[in-house]
Amino acid sequence: MSHRLPLLEPDLSDVQARRPQAHVSLSRVGVTRVEKVIRLRVEEAEQLFYAELECFVDLNPRQKGAHMSRFEETVNEAIDEAVQQGAFKAEALAARIAERVRERQGGLRAEVTVAARYPQVKTTPMSGSRTQEIHSLFGAAVAAERGTRRLVGVQAQGMTACPCAQEMLVERSRERLSADGFTDHEIERILERVPVATHNQRGLGTLYIGSPEGAGADVDAQVLLSIVQSSMSAEIYELLKRPDEAEVVEAAHRNPRFVEDCVREAVRMAVEAFPHLGESAFVLSRQENLETIHKHNVMAERYGLLGALARELAEGEPAGRHMTMREWLEGGSV
Repeated sequence: MSHRLPLLEPDLSDVQARRPQAHVSLSRVGVTRVEKVIRLRVEEAEQLFYAELECFVDLNPRQKGAHMSRFEETVNEAIDEAVQQGAFKAEALAARIAERVRERQGGLRAEVTVAARYPQVKTTPMSGSRTQEIHSLFGAAVAAERGTRRLVGVQAQGMTACPCAQEMLVERSRERLSADGFTDHEIERILERVPVATHNQRGLGTLYIGSPEGAGADVDAQVLLSIVQSSMSAEIYELLKRPDEAEVVEAAHRNPRFVEDCVREAVRMAVEAFPHLGESAFVLSRQENLETIHKHNVMAERYGLLGALARELAEGEPAGRHMTMREWLEGGSV
């Protein structure tokens, strides 16, 4: 007589809650490239944005896995809440999701980032033509037992003009004008009135400001955008009429800046704009320039605590070790 094998009963226990074979905690477990259309508040107006989100939670050494579906559920709940109660700022939405993820996943900490494309309508400098410029808007938050840290950031394009090449061409112009019989006084008048050529770069500037736990003041993304744009030699526009083009090119050549200058100017303006956030606030400025006479790009970056940056600007002495964004998010302070 043949014996039938019993059917295997499905195991309906919580697999993720089991103990793993290797008892090692994990720094971040979660989901990336979560694509959503979300409603955010920018410049006190509500707009729809296409955004990508990332959600992570720490995982203790006694838990096999995170509940991945709960990330998606939590994101959807927070987005629905924003529709019902009024749109959040990007960093506030990230904070709301992070706090819920931490609670529902039972983690010590949770981290959420939001990256969205940000439209801005501007007028060109001479013709007054209306043009839509697209920037990037970032929000991030880490929720832990001590509270929630927030980051807001922007990324925008601009134009830089190289000071080094310009100085070499200024000297060459002096020599040629002198050889043609112009006096030193006349040469200086000419060089003052006529912008001297140099090579240009299209620059990509990024600025983040982090608010520590308990900081009550919001960070206006529009202020960050203004700082980034002002840190470069000149703003650029998607639409330019001929008078606008001449104005942008001349403005850049009258304000030549290295990639390093852009970062330093952005840091200086950020320190002046956000002292109310306190010394434990975080600042990151990054500039990447797409070279025109080289095949490589150039980049500069500075990050650290606002208090340390303010002292360095005032005293002109290095502030020592620079705190990274990751260290700050994980609880670093003065």
